[in-house]
Amino acid sequence: MSASKSEKKPSDGSADLALDTDLGWAIRMVSTAFRRVATESVAELPGGARGYLVLVALAGGEPPTQLALAREVSLDRTVMTYLLDDLEAHQLVTRRPDPRDRRARQVLITDTGRSRLDQVRQSLAAAEARLLTDLDAQDSAQLRTLLSRVAQTAQREAVTPDEADAANC
Repeated sequence: MSASKSEKKPSDGSADLALDTDLGWAIRMVSTAFRRVATESVAELPGGARGYLVLVALAGGEPPTQLALAREVSLDRTVMTYLLDDLEAHQLVTRRPDPRDRRARQVLITDTGRSRLDQVRQSLAAAEARLLTDLDAQDSAQLRTLLSRVAQTAQREAVTPDEADAANC
């Protein structure tokens, strides 16, 4: 006799151990699928996904320093330097001395960079729509909001104690 879903679930918690209810499994499946569709969308940008994140970070607000930008997108500062060199060679970003600290360099997105970012965002939006096809607009917006909040928590948790102490000084 086979068990049906309407039968009483075990009280030992084993019913909560289904793969499709495991957060780690869900994150891995979504991450893998997103990486696959997003990689195609950003493939033409120098640095691929990393280049895309840098352009998105630069598209709004004050121009950050290279170091602040590296922290914001969670990239090693050496990797950031090479990535910015590549983006600058393609005229997508430019760097200038920071007026508040001439030792630091601010990073700015160029008009060409904004145009390329708009093109990539359209392609990426279509890829995201395919991935989120089973969600209505409200669910999709809620998912984005919740994931953003979790990502911000994860980013805070990634800060080392030394960096946190330095930031609080």
